[in-house]
Amino acid sequence: MVGSVALDTVETPHGSVRDALGGSAVYFSVAARLLSPVSLVGVVGNDFPKEHLDMLTQLGIDTKGLQVKNGKTFRWWGRYSEDMNDRETVEVELNVFGDFQPEIPKEYTGAEFVFLANGSPVTQATVLDQIGAPKFTVADTMDLWIKTTREELLELMARLDALILNDSEVRLLTGKTNTIAAARDVLKMGPRMVIVKKGEHGAFLMSDDDLFSIPAFPCELVYDPTGAGDSFAGGMMGCLAKENSASRESLRRGLAYGTVMASFGVEQFGPARFLDLTVEDVDRRLSEFRGMLSF
Repeated sequence: MVGSVALDTVETPHGSVRDALGGSAVYFSVAARLLSPVSLVGVVGNDFPKEHLDMLTQLGIDTKGLQVKNGKTFRWWGRYSEDMNDRETVEVELNVFGDFQPEIPKEYTGAEFVFLANGSPVTQATVLDQIGAPKFTVADTMDLWIKTTREELLELMARLDALILNDSEVRLLTGKTNTIAAARDVLKMGPRMVIVKKGEHGAFLMSDDDLFSIPAFPCELVYDPTGAGDSFAGGMMGCLAKENSASRESLRRGLAYGTVMASFGVEQFGPARFLDLTVEDVDRRLSEFRGMLSF
């Protein structure tokens, strides 16, 4: 996986944390590593706390691709509304992440499952240029890139197996107001499938010959939604890599695992909930989730 490693300041109705470990690469990796080995590519400054790096290593995450540059680590400060549905970005300091040029270690170039976290499509494309012939490649994006680098994003999409967007982004990309119709239009732009995240309303996967919709796992208490989308992606990709498959059945199981991972992630601030999470914990919740969906 290629993405950001950050120090986050987060404020929610349940409290706050300052300079906590965060970033898309972290949330993805701590979720995915419960199902499959993970190799992380990212960048931090020389102010990045050693205990965070030690923790990632202790969790079994391969950090050979994590560059350490002179300067400060990417910092993000966000504040959530009372109902957790809206988020205000108070401050962003890109620091060394601002000119991040991913360098893929030789050991990673044969990766069969590749996830490109939200970032410039130009940067995401340089990663694919360094990878051999992956079995399944997924990229995340956001409204900023849709608005400012649309042509580059379209070029990238032609190289993807799947693109992940949220419901507002898929409408922005296509100009369609209906999310299903919008997703159908995205398929015409290049990727073999599109995965649309709908927050508390779940997610769906669409390809030319399949449509699979899954609800969110009902959480009674949400402490911190930060990183839920990346945890979802980590669970999904971890499942696919574990099964060494991107078949219709594996993809559906992947979305279920992703949904369960996201539900764990929101239960504590930052990635803390994943630190002592076990495969048995995940399987129990997956079984509970499967029971909810049986009728």
